Amino acid sequence: MRTYVVAMGWAALAALFLVATPSRAGAPDRALPWSTVEVRAPRVEYRTFDSRVVGAKVSYHAYVPGAYAGTAVRFPVLYWLHGTEGGVTGIRHVARFFDDAIEAGRVPPMIVVFVNGLPRRLWADSKDGASPVETVFVTEVIPDVDRVYRTKPAREGRVLEGFSMGGYGAARIGFKYPNLFAGISILAGGPFDLEFAGPGAQRNPALREQLLREVCANDMAYFRAISPREILATGAAAARAAGTVVRQVVGRLDATWDLNRRFHERMLELGVAHEYIEVPGAGHDTRALLEGLGVGNGRFYRASLGLADRSAEDRNSGK
Repeated sequence: MRTYVVAMGWAALAALFLVATPSRAGAPDRALPWSTVEVRAPRVEYRTFDSRVVGAKVSYHAYVPGAYAGTAVRFPVLYWLHGTEGGVTGIRHVARFFDDAIEAGRVPPMIVVFVNGLPRRLWADSKDGASPVETVFVTEVIPDVDRVYRTKPAREGRVLEGFSMGGYGAARIGFKYPNLFAGISILAGGPFDLEFAGPGAQRNPALREQLLREVCANDMAYFRAISPREILATGAAAARAAGTVVRQVVGRLDATWDLNRRFHERMLELGVAHEYIEVPGAGHDTRALLEGLGVGNGRFYRASLGLADRSAEDRNSGK
């Protein structure tokens, strides 16, 4: 079945709020793949910039909608966070999905930025300082996108979305920086348990060991500190005050279903308004989730960006 839950009662906008990042030590590792190979796809551009944080070039890809050309209009940005092994292989497929949806009017025109968060780095700054992924994204990638493209350079023009490890990243970064993003979309996120003992860890203990070693320096206290569950606990009030639009989506056949449902229940306990959706027949599959959302997918982006609700129009047109 598909389940929708919306916790009610938005608070008034409060002061901007940032949750402190656990302290890092040591220098960034410039040998990590901060620049990926270029993906060639329709309306997808490859960008690099010189990172002061890393001391090396950092890359990202950006899908630019057809409506962008020949106009002075500013566009909202969807920041897409990839899964565990890096996002290069999925860029072409995800960009095609958004291009088709935008051209058909199902999704509002947006720039979609595919952020390079490195493989197996949990979208967090590593404890040893070698991979400051979060810092690069928040303090360098977003400003570079706003500099290069005609964006709406404020939280009202930004949505954060991710799949799998990217869903984990969207949850932890989105709730940590509610002043930066108007919407947070968590697709089959994980790992969502504080013990790192869920289905993925049990299925691939070598990956669990690597993540704990390279991101957390084998410090479980650090793993818990950067966890979306911990950040949610401290960031819920600010997200409520900011009126952040939140959705969480998981396939009913996904091994991460139980932990995702527990995260949804935790959001309810903390009074975080959100939409929770279980897509029937879907496993751990990006496109199956996006396609399974149907008309509701466009409604989420419009709600996040403060655009008119086209629900009736969509129903009448069959979109």
